[in-house]
Amino acid sequence: MPGIGVKYDLTTREHEHLSVIAHRDGARTVNVYRSDDPDACARSLRLSVAESAALIDALMPAHHSPNLLHTTDLGLVAERIELSSVSHWNGRLLGETRMRTDTGVSIVAVLRRAEAIPSPAPDFRLAGGDTLIVIGTREGIDAAAEILGRE
Repeated sequence: MPGIGVKYDLTTREHEHLSVIAHRDGARTVNVYRSDDPDACARSLRLSVAESAALIDALMPAHHSPNLLHTTDLGLVAERIELSSVSHWNGRLLGETRMRTDTGVSIVAVLRRAEAIPSPAPDFRLAGGDTLIVIGTREGIDAAAEILGRE
């Protein structure tokens, strides 16, 4: 679509026809066509850049996880990992986990009760019930969850 953007067409397995127009300014228009007349648009929805990003994030396969905070095109994921009260790491220092060295994951904050501790240092003492905010690759975060889940 010269001067406008790129049009993507999709037919669902229920044989419904959709199109998405990716505008040059980053906005998107989602069109749903009538089943009795595939050339007639039944509904058109224009999304801003921010709304488009939110929809794209919602449609991502990993979005089903309630612990997932954010994911990027760079392959980085931000997620919450809760430390159980019976964890091996309960009462130990954060640096003892060797989290960044062994997984490449960074612990960027710890949520404890109603308090947030940003950028915890290696001498920060972990406690059962802490929620760790971690950033890294999907593989790194999975490895971190396994390490932190150790009893």
